[in-house]
Amino acid sequence: MVSQAILNFDSTILLWIQETLRNPVTNAIFKTITHMGDGGVLWICFSLFLCIFKKTRKAGIFALGALLLSVLVNNAFLKNVVGRIRPYEVIAGLECLVKHAKDASFPSGHTGSSIAAATVYLRTLPKKISIPAAVLAVLIALSRLFVGIHYPTDVIAGAITGAALGILACVIGEFIIKKWKEKHPKAQPAEAVKEIEETDESN
Repeated sequence: MVSQAILNFDSTILLWIQETLRNPVTNAIFKTITHMGDGGVLWICFSLFLCIFKKTRKAGIFALGALLLSVLVNNAFLKNVVGRIRPYEVIAGLECLVKHAKDASFPSGHTGSSIAAATVYLRTLPKKISIPAAVLAVLIALSRLFVGIHYPTDVIAGAITGAALGILACVIGEFIIKKWKEKHPKAQPAEAVKEIEETDESN
């Protein structure tokens, strides 16, 4: 059960956005941005593209893992456990600018998947790629408030879980790579094998 204080906090922000920031131009911009996060398709496609190239393959695989974790934790688990009603059904006078959602509100799945992927990119890709991706992820998260389909606390929770799952995907991925290299040293370049042997000797 959401406390009245949290609901008041969420309501104040959403109604302020509606009354202050919405106009035909910003509405069109943020509706476009929010749809860029639909189903995580943008992040999935970009991650698959990264998998094509050897230098970015790790980033693509880790990001796909983070997106899968986000779906499982945020969409399949937390939404069903919490079962929070969407803000446009609770807050008097709030208008939703996009098609009404059928699932629960908490946490924001768009935010979770976007931040999860962006977190992986920030840890594995050059800044010229990762920073624009992170900016887009933040804009998608903010757009969920602008269009009135999520409470601010939904977005905050989605950002926290997304970042945590992105880091977790990287940690798990690096652990798997390390174990694979230890079991298959002959599959690595001679320089890498020598480095591993020197590290073992020093330890």
